[in-house]
Amino acid sequence: MSKKSSNQANQEQSRFRQLKMRTPDRTQENIECIAKLFPNVITETRDENGAVKKAVDFDLLRQVLSKELVEDDNERYRLDWPGKKASLLKANTPVTKTLRPCREESVNFDTTENLYIEGDNFEVLKILQESYLGRIKMIYIDPPYNTGNDFIYKDNFGKSKDEYEEELGTTDEEGGKLFRNTDTNGRYHSDWLSMMYERLLVARDLLKDDGVIFISIDDNEVHNLRKICDEIFGEDNFLANVVWQKKYAATNDAKGFSNLHDHITVYQKSTNFNRILLPRTEEQNKPYKNDSGDGKGLWRSDNLLVRSFSESGVYPIVNPNTGHEYYPPKGSCWRASRETMKIWLSENRVFFGKDGMGAPQLKRYLNEVQQGRVPNTWWTFQEVGHNDAANKELKSLFNSKAPFDTPKPVNLIRQMLLISTNPNDIILDFFSGSATTAHAVMQLNAEDGGNRKFIMVQLHEKTDENSEAFKAGYKTIADIGKERIRRAGARIMNDKLSMVNEKAKENPTIFDGHNNSSFTIHNSQLDIGFRVYKTDTTNMKDVFYHPSELKQDQLSFLESNIKEDRTPEDLLTQVILDLGLELTLPIETKQISGNTVFIVQTNSLVACFDNDIDFKIVDTIADLQPLKVVFKDASFKDDKDRINVEERFKRLSPETKVMVI
Repeated sequence: MSKKSSNQANQEQSRFRQLKMRTPDRTQENIECIAKLFPNVITETRDENGAVKKAVDFDLLRQVLSKELVEDDNERYRLDWPGKKASLLKANTPVTKTLRPCREESVNFDTTENLYIEGDNFEVLKILQESYLGRIKMIYIDPPYNTGNDFIYKDNFGKSKDEYEEELGTTDEEGGKLFRNTDTNGRYHSDWLSMMYERLLVARDLLKDDGVIFISIDDNEVHNLRKICDEIFGEDNFLANVVWQKKYAATNDAKGFSNLHDHITVYQKSTNFNRILLPRTEEQNKPYKNDSGDGKGLWRSDNLLVRSFSESGVYPIVNPNTGHEYYPPKGSCWRASRETMKIWLSENRVFFGKDGMGAPQLKRYLNEVQQGRVPNTWWTFQEVGHNDAANKELKSLFNSKAPFDTPKPVNLIRQMLLISTNPNDIILDFFSGSATTAHAVMQLNAEDGGNRKFIMVQLHEKTDENSEAFKAGYKTIADIGKERIRRAGARIMNDKLSMVNEKAKENPTIFDGHNNSSFTIHNSQLDIGFRVYKTDTTNMKDVFYHPSELKQDQLSFLESNIKEDRTPEDLLTQVILDLGLELTLPIETKQISGNTVFIVQTNSLVACFDNDIDFKIVDTIADLQPLKVVFKDASFKDDKDRINVEERFKRLSPETKVMVI
């Protein structure tokens, strides 16, 4: 809102594009998509203010999608629960929350491509919708298993104080009430289903078309999880139900069966997902130990005989060095035709023993077998670790008792990354807990030279005052996660430095003769930093979204439509999100003509949020030929100044889109 006037009429006169500064309205977008397919089901209705808006005639839509006459659809094959429709509505409803950067808790803020976001994960998923729509290759989540007290949620159902009398209460970062979903709650399963349903609906949109999601769960809710995932991702996109052996020994005092496993439910976004083979094990490669020095590498011997008899496989194999003939035993035959055997002999693929006098065998070369193994659905603790190993990993990092009760092993997440990601992919975990996923991403990048990026999301959940974490100074689960990433990154970097030093000693020219001095250059590809962001209310005052509610006697108090406690960097973050740019793009801050100017990724976005901007700044920014430029509405004294700025950009940089907040 300009200083000259704050009424809606003057805003409409400006030709600047006004940024929405809120997440997209998916309901309207979905209606538009349906209208393109079935225009006859679109009708009109009135909203709560009496304004006419588009709507869907659902009776007509059901009939369009049915081959039979639709009369009663109460009975159908689906999972229902109280609150399901409300969750679907919530998933489509825009939010005005935003993220605020926290440099002091970040590591390498200006250079890293990793994110740690603190806040309610549903709100964060909505906030990220534009910037990361269809950009996430892999999602891994370890949500609450709903086992009686592990599921914390916001009180959206207006329960009375008496109903919560025996439940453990806490608050989120904004003072909102949070509650544990105990099994005494009448909505025990329904609340968990609603929580998961609305988050998975939004998360699916963030996945790339060839993306995949892994979800850890136990027996308590795995059946319900499968049902809602079938609905959200489609039954045909179910990939696997992996059983992970989380313990190496049975619990002797178990009341019924001793539970040794958890599930990992896997769905693809579409059939475009291509799983990657896992590395071959040492055991698989062990037989390949022979080398003929022929440039074909290691090989092992294999039988040339087959049991299934074929007349074409009965003929003599002649040892080219001795002339001796070998026939297959009676009732057997050679595994190849006479013509193929001639080729194998000419290529030295037939082995006659170490002394050259033995029965013929076939050479199987390692480089000709499948260079990997197909993932299976049984993951043992020997292969990916177990609960005790995960706790020991955390204890080792923190040099004390583990500050988190239920971490996952790094190798478990690493296995998922190996199956589903390439070196430059983005990985999201929106129940990040102790941040094992971030640890695994950095570890794998260190091993294969990749540049995978992680986005961790964690609720501002307080630690119990009697816990080891609280005693060690970690007031929230997010504090534990951030510290784990710092410590894991430092250890991975040190391990890599030690390895490089050892290799440099063995071969001083390993890095083009620069020895250890080039380690910094070589190692710069390993990103162990992260930008911290925290959710908060929008940077904009209510009048920004509801100008019609503004009264004449309030004008003098509303010279700016931006909250007084917000910084230019706060505004830049919300603009980046509103424009659908990634939060990890490089940001350069410059002083131009006395004004602070933000330059995002060279010329993707240039922003200045100062008051009374110097008009010399326009020419300097225009020289950058930016794709988008954003100012504050209050930066201009009147509408004439705003129009002059727009006209100047049209002349100096006509492709630039000029916008205001």
